[in-house]
Amino acid sequence: MSDKVNFLDYIFEISSDLSWTCTTSGEVIVEMENKGITNRIAQKFFKKPAVSHIHIQDMGSFIFRCIDGKRSVFEIGALLKDEYGDAAEPLYERLSLYMKQLQNTGFIKQIGIKSE
Repeated sequence: MSDKVNFLDYIFEISSDLSWTCTTSGEVIVEMENKGITNRIAQKFFKKPAVSHIHIQDMGSFIFRCIDGKRSVFEIGALLKDEYGDAAEPLYERLSLYMKQLQNTGFIKQIGIKSE
């Protein structure tokens, strides 16, 4: 038996310090505070905003709303397939890349692995 863990078994949750809202149409909007010396300079001299609003479109918003700390990546993929059908293909390749991107930006964090 292999000790390798499949990425599709990972369970993620939205980072607790992330501020986000959902519009009535289902679009997720993430608020990111622009911190650091470079951002402060840009805010002062170039009138850049202190908070950026990132609009997550269509499938991305659907996926984001499915991340609840209970569902595995595989289960989220099944919901995505039910909602979008063939438009979601290649399903698990795209979903895995998207989840890794959300994790790399700090929007979500892995909290566990789905046991069989």
